[in-house]
Amino acid sequence: MTSTGQASEHAIDAPPDAAPGGIDAPSVTRWFAEHVPAAVAPLAFARVAGGHSCLTFIVSDAAGTKFVLRRPPLGAHLATAHDVAREFRIMGALAGSRVPVPTMLGLCQDDSVNEAPFYVMSHIDGTVLHDAATVEEALPTNESRRRAGEQLVDALAALHDVDPIAAGLQEMVRPGSYLDRQLRRWSTQWEASKTRELPGMEQLHEWLVTNRPTESSSGIVHGDFRFGNMLLGPDGTLNGVLDWELCTLGDPLADVSYLVRSWAQPEDPASPQMNPPTRAGGFLTRDEVVARYAAVSGRDVSDLGYWMAFNAWRSAAIGEGVYRRYIDGQMGALPDDVEQYARGVETGVAAGLRDAGLA
Repeated sequence: MTSTGQASEHAIDAPPDAAPGGIDAPSVTRWFAEHVPAAVAPLAFARVAGGHSCLTFIVSDAAGTKFVLRRPPLGAHLATAHDVAREFRIMGALAGSRVPVPTMLGLCQDDSVNEAPFYVMSHIDGTVLHDAATVEEALPTNESRRRAGEQLVDALAALHDVDPIAAGLQEMVRPGSYLDRQLRRWSTQWEASKTRELPGMEQLHEWLVTNRPTESSSGIVHGDFRFGNMLLGPDGTLNGVLDWELCTLGDPLADVSYLVRSWAQPEDPASPQMNPPTRAGGFLTRDEVVARYAAVSGRDVSDLGYWMAFNAWRSAAIGEGVYRRYIDGQMGALPDDVEQYARGVETGVAAGLRDAGLA
């Protein structure tokens, strides 16, 4: 992690330049002066492109130190989504564990400061692999790619081994079934955000309810564990795990299946909606990912097929929410390729139907 600088005793004046949408520069700067005194005036704010849920900003101070600020999307959003305070607490609780996370520096829950809650954390050096096109420069050797895959799997097993009570995350422990809660949550959010009727979503939901497996012992589930939420060094070292917005306590196979779904191999058919980093080659195979996880974690992975179908359905519900936020103007400027999100939802539904044996 990069240094956050030495403590500053002088007040931070508001910067004169306009900040990107989602940041009230004068007000946030005053908040930094009180809560992140290591920052040196003036501050500059830049939106990080690529996120489709909470908004992320790089905050640079006059000494050259960088910080990261996260806040919910602009405008209205679903009641159960974008809880940045919860994300802040989860990463703070994982400090010192075998799961690399940024250092949490401050949480603001006073909406009068920036119209929405936000938190600030340390900036970590590293590259995010968004797709296969980013791999050649970021991880130039097969050795670095294989190491990245191994460290990703090992970090996932380490996360699932964390005792939430011992880590101070008692709030995550809830009565009842994780799977039942997930089926209710994403069915509700699909109905709240859908832009059209997709009968396959209802068909998949019915199959998932009818074919529930016996849930294994629960663990901390990240919810979006893939290369797109990891910061990697050029040798494949995993420097940080990001985006804990969907984290909960549940069946670890939900995370494993989600990771495997994102793990395309070079020989897989190309998809305009999905070109994950692993398609570039040199990484572990999907079978090696599952085998390594089973060996490192000691967990039974025999129900992985059900969870593959579940995550296809869940990802489609999430993707529809992303698409809806874009077309409703909650994510800033509308990208030229916005319709790819709608097509991605349809692709996910089709994959889920295949995993469930319904297509």
